[in-house]
Amino acid sequence: MTGTGTADAVHRTDPAETRDRSFGGGGGRRKGRPFNKGRQVDPAALSEVRDVLADRPRRRDLLIEHLHALQDRFGHLSARHLAALAHEMRLAMAEVWEVATFYAHFDVVKEDAAPPPATTIRVCDSLSCALAGAEDLIAALRERPDADVRVVRAPCMGACDKAPVAAVGHRLVEHAAAASVRDASARPDPAPTIEPVRHADYRAGGGYALLRRCLDGRLTPDAVIAEIEKAGLRGLGGAGFPTARKWSLVRAAEGPKLMAVNADEGEPGTFKDRWFLERDPHRMLEGALVAAWVVGAEAVYIYLRDEYPEIHAVLHDEIAALAAAGLTPHTEVHLRRGAGAYICGEESAMIESIEGKRGLPRHRPPYVAQRGLFDRPTLVNNVETLWWIRDIVENGGDWFAALGKPGHPGLRSYSVSGRVKNPGVKMVAAGTTARELIEQHCGGMLEGHAFKGYLPGGASGGILPASMADLPLDFGQLEKHGCFVGSHAVVILSDRDDMKDVALNLLRFFEDESCGQCTPCRTGTEKAVALMAGGSWDRPLLEELTAVMRDASICGLGQAAGNPILSVMKFFPEDLR
Repeated sequence: MTGTGTADAVHRTDPAETRDRSFGGGGGRRKGRPFNKGRQVDPAALSEVRDVLADRPRRRDLLIEHLHALQDRFGHLSARHLAALAHEMRLAMAEVWEVATFYAHFDVVKEDAAPPPATTIRVCDSLSCALAGAEDLIAALRERPDADVRVVRAPCMGACDKAPVAAVGHRLVEHAAAASVRDASARPDPAPTIEPVRHADYRAGGGYALLRRCLDGRLTPDAVIAEIEKAGLRGLGGAGFPTARKWSLVRAAEGPKLMAVNADEGEPGTFKDRWFLERDPHRMLEGALVAAWVVGAEAVYIYLRDEYPEIHAVLHDEIAALAAAGLTPHTEVHLRRGAGAYICGEESAMIESIEGKRGLPRHRPPYVAQRGLFDRPTLVNNVETLWWIRDIVENGGDWFAALGKPGHPGLRSYSVSGRVKNPGVKMVAAGTTARELIEQHCGGMLEGHAFKGYLPGGASGGILPASMADLPLDFGQLEKHGCFVGSHAVVILSDRDDMKDVALNLLRFFEDESCGQCTPCRTGTEKAVALMAGGSWDRPLLEELTAVMRDASICGLGQAAGNPILSVMKFFPEDLR
């Protein structure tokens, strides 16, 4: 498909001005086309696009932001508006189309096709919501079809402790039932606002004093890094890389540097970043500004998942308040909105998305600390990692380390959901076990349910039996069992759960969320689902398939997608009979 990149693409060319296209020696004259090749731009659509974009820059990296603006205004992305946007941004139509169709939250309507219904109800069918009755909810909502409403399945929305959940437009419905969802779809009210700590209250409580000490020269970057190293702080988005080492690597890199904050938690079972940002976003913001000062980042890009619109509104206002208060003289802070792609939680895919592209993971090396955002050395940190920076530096790294269990420094937030009485974010000592979470922090198992197994690290972290519930949930503790703690998303399962069904739910998630870039992941997840859904499992074939996915996939999605399969075969053989 050819783009419409020239300035006069919307006007027919005067036939008198067409070029002589005769071939040598032929003597004949063939007039050129009276208009440019490719999709033509509708002047009315171009006017509408310009009205929506107003004075926003037309930079390439803002493509996803502009697509959001158009969809927010019109409820979908029409072919005529995409063509006009490509013209306005001087991009090929293919560039705009491939990005718009990559992300699940963009409703692209092809030419001459009918637009989607006015209201979209998304029902989460990931594991925690499936355990809480998502399938029955979907069936009930589809029993009485409405021409102005569509009901679609959606992956994890980061509210697993309130399962099942649905979203009416952008309005989250917690503990959803068919009646409450229909009621929400009938009301035009905006989503309920959250009440986090605001800028003035945060500063009144001593907030940004640490940042002031840094900017005023009362602290040195080396001193800040030293305290973080003493604390044993690690990346808490899943990888667990030592934070002090990462900051030192980026700080030592040559050339202008940037920073990205990963707030795109999409791992089924994970909702801790939502919890932090709904309550005290300024702790994360201060941590990010201190980190930018330490490594010398000229700009900070906060990448927030699209499922958190209330948090987006808060961050938008609070970032402006920071600039007005003179707290960002050393860096610029940009807020970017995801568009429904789990893969963008992978740091290089997130960077591609911030640049306005499809979220395709990059090959390594080079690593993002060497060449990341806009090809500059880039520091990438998770929300929770940055949330702890103020407490660690103000109270000392040794103080933070002592809060954990022996050999497991610091506090951790465990997102606990599933078959427990009191799910939620549990802020406890690092190294806490699943049994302790259930019995001491979640009020025990649901009535009538017996503890059978658990996911220690979300969908990709594998599944362990109840007999192994006394293992410390920390980095480096579960790998020998084929599992890992990842983002500390713990989903509790009971004797009422068939582990084959649990694993199939997880593999369907990976199949749907694979970016499609590499064959082992794209085709492997699809084949795994087909083999698992067929009844009895072909164990040798599934083992071979998971090995290929693990060894040949580009990123962690394909590499870890087979973990649930292997866990069920290893720890729950009785469920395979």
